[in-house]
Amino acid sequence: MSDKTGLVEFARALQRAQVEILSTGGTAHLLGANGIAVTDVAQYTGFPEIMGGRVKTLHPRIHGALLGRSGTDDAVMAEHGIVPIDLAVVNLYPFSTVSAHPATTYEEAVENIDIGGPAMVRAAAKNHERVAVVVDPLDYPLIIAELTREAGATTLATRTRLAAKAFMHITQYDAQIARFLLARHPQEFPTLLTPVFERIQTLRYGENPHQRAAFYRDVESRGACVANARLLQGKELSFNNIADTDAAVQCVRQFSEPTCVIVKHANPCGAASAATLSEAYALAYRTDPTSAFGGIIAFNAELDGRTAAAILAQQFVEVIAAPRIARAAQSALNAKPNVRVLELGALEASAGTPLEYRSVAGGLLAQTRDHGAVALKDFKSVTQRQPSASETLDLLFAWRVCKFVKSNAIVLARAGATLGIGAGQTSRVDATRIAIMKASDAQLERNAAVLASDAFLPFRDNVDAAAAQGVRAIVQPGGSLRDSEVIQAADEHAIAMVFTGMRHFRH
Repeated sequence: MSDKTGLVEFARALQRAQVEILSTGGTAHLLGANGIAVTDVAQYTGFPEIMGGRVKTLHPRIHGALLGRSGTDDAVMAEHGIVPIDLAVVNLYPFSTVSAHPATTYEEAVENIDIGGPAMVRAAAKNHERVAVVVDPLDYPLIIAELTREAGATTLATRTRLAAKAFMHITQYDAQIARFLLARHPQEFPTLLTPVFERIQTLRYGENPHQRAAFYRDVESRGACVANARLLQGKELSFNNIADTDAAVQCVRQFSEPTCVIVKHANPCGAASAATLSEAYALAYRTDPTSAFGGIIAFNAELDGRTAAAILAQQFVEVIAAPRIARAAQSALNAKPNVRVLELGALEASAGTPLEYRSVAGGLLAQTRDHGAVALKDFKSVTQRQPSASETLDLLFAWRVCKFVKSNAIVLARAGATLGIGAGQTSRVDATRIAIMKASDAQLERNAAVLASDAFLPFRDNVDAAAAQGVRAIVQPGGSLRDSEVIQAADEHAIAMVFTGMRHFRH
């Protein structure tokens, strides 16, 4: 038993139910020190622990006791002095915890691969017709209640459910070991994919009320993300809340200066960087106040009281997420208890797991996360006019936001704030027109704005539409067969254009 949570109390309850207890090493010592009668496994098997404890339960008197079938194996068990074991309670060596510690050596991690424990769990789970297996301390009360209710027995229904849980537990354990070993000789896409997810929330419904859903966390997930965040107040997150908050957090973490990103239906509808969070929020909100209603707001710095108060005074919001929530901000948000507030922890450049997954009917798509990024030095100017210093900074800002807008994606920006966003269109020129329309509806000045496109501009029509609005610089990946035509259009309008050489499709 590596996890001794609640173990002494559980053992006392078993003793009151007149259950004879077998145990090994440290666990046996703990129980004995607490006045609980326990028989050491080595005494029961007549064989000592050897190899520094590597071999202690791998013995016929243990596995025969777990695997023996009532009415079938009674004679052979009696012949060899094997007493049936009715309940197996096992915690495996804490491999994932030990292997994740920076100071752990490879040899130490391997030594924490449990052999006897999984063997006993599998044996007990296989023979669940007679044997109950417990791998989770949270199930101790269930066992005690059932022993009391069923006059010292467990029901087949309970044993079957516990057996299924045990096999899932072993699957998770083995997958973590496999991933650890693969990391020594990396295979980005192994032949067998073994991600392991633990359920952290059963959701009220899925994307729509008629769909059922749950939220799972990858057990290998690291760093600040929605799955690891702390809900400080508000109702439980819904399916759509989780998806939208993830989109907002992934976008806002790209920036180092105080930044706000507002997301609606998985698309940024406003984003801005400024000297303060309150200013960044005001600039992001003005992009599209209509879409911001009922949206998700993410910040990359501690949420202060002034900004929190401004949000509540300005709009209805579903979720607010930030690395930290200041006490003054929490006090302000308490006035709206239904607003979900997430504290993320420190936002590094990336978090979660290396691969992202998308289900399709009958299969799963896996890809590395889009951590691709360009810096100012990577911009390749392709037009007669070069972007000014301020335009260059705006181009970089717009490019970072555009990466998180559903394709086809167009972002208009100026002075570190979005003016209009065109998302998820089947033609790029329509995305451009929508971005322009959004900026016009918000009555935002487009003159001297910049434009970012997540993929190359296939025709000059996008440039002509942008020029009519006063756009002065464009950033795009380049690579179209008509690049020369598009560049010529930019030169005709005295627009500066830079290529990144990197596409950011997001479907």
